[in-house]
Amino acid sequence: MQNLKCKMQNAKSGEKAVILFSGGLDSTTALCWALKRGYECRAVSFDYGQRHIKEHRSAAKIARLLGVKLYAIKLEFPWLAVSSLIDAHKRLPEIKTSGIGAARSLPSTYVPGRNLVFASIGVSLADSIGAAAVVMGPNVIDYCGYPDCRPAFYRALEKAVWAGTKLGIRGKKIKFLTPLIRMSKKDIIRLAVKLKAPLKYTWSCYAGGARPCGRCDSCKLRAKGFRDAGMIDPAFEK
Repeated sequence: MQNLKCKMQNAKSGEKAVILFSGGLDSTTALCWALKRGYECRAVSFDYGQRHIKEHRSAAKIARLLGVKLYAIKLEFPWLAVSSLIDAHKRLPEIKTSGIGAARSLPSTYVPGRNLVFASIGVSLADSIGAAAVVMGPNVIDYCGYPDCRPAFYRALEKAVWAGTKLGIRGKKIKFLTPLIRMSKKDIIRLAVKLKAPLKYTWSCYAGGARPCGRCDSCKLRAKGFRDAGMIDPAFEK
């Protein structure tokens, strides 16, 4: 579908977009991508019981820097403790760099239905403000273990949104834009630099702490991306 290919076309004058925003590298790049396209953006961040609050602080800081209104949503789902992103007593997975991008079993960091819930809330905001798109930063290459990061998921979800929203039944279909979904981490970083995204303030580490742990999946994926791009991660310059 054309919208999932995310061709570099500009938004129409005054078009709004909702950005699902964690304050991480990918969602910050997606937000800057939407701003560059000319969308009037609203961002939504989520507190769903993560192990730390670092990403919430990053999201708030970056939204302020970019002049984007941020809605901070708190969600309570007791059963999500099955994920190591939620339960601090569970060990975070540590992959080898050579295994990045390879098919593997569902990681312990998988949060059941997370992207479906997030997307639904983004659609609710989009439908209420007349936004043309919901922009997300999933990636099927680096995160192939997550079923809710695949293009097929967003194609199916988009059809449901068209059938079940006020805008949809009036003929204005809310699009899901996933500009990073088939990009390598290296190319995402290069795009972020091109867009002048404030990467210095992004947070990717699953563990939290004063500095990224450097051991979790997310840290290793990010570090490999910067190495492959031939760049130094500005997050370590703080």
